[in-house]
Amino acid sequence: MNINLTLVLQSIAMMIFVWFCMKFIWPPLTKALEERRAKIAEGLAASDRAEQELERAKVEAEQIIKEARQQAAGILDQAGQRGNQIIEQAKQEAVSERERQVRAMEAEIMQAQNQARTALQKEAVELSVAGASKVLGREVKAADHEQLLAELIA
Repeated sequence: MNINLTLVLQSIAMMIFVWFCMKFIWPPLTKALEERRAKIAEGLAASDRAEQELERAKVEAEQIIKEARQQAAGILDQAGQRGNQIIEQAKQEAVSERERQVRAMEAEIMQAQNQARTALQKEAVELSVAGASKVLGREVKAADHEQLLAELIA
């Protein structure tokens, strides 16, 4: 065999092998590589979108927390104001109740004072009548006594 013929036949076999690979093996490999590249690119894009969504969610969560804290502070302020109003109202009610009780006690004292005056006046009249009857030497009639008592009270 001639080396040139072997070299030519091997070159032809190699060309057939390269053509066969390019025709039947290379397209599925490049297609698989392209699909893999597309999946990787899609995964990276999804990762970027997820990262952006996470950042947006963090910002939104911080904003919601801030609003909740503000609402809680507002509620606490309202509760404090309402508590102060209740305390002030209770103070006013206590003052008015005390004043009412003082007026009632003053009325009772005045009534007791009037009753004591009346009793003292009756007693004074009785003593006067007893003294006058001793001086006069006779007893004053009950009707006269009632009349004197009424005049003294008036």
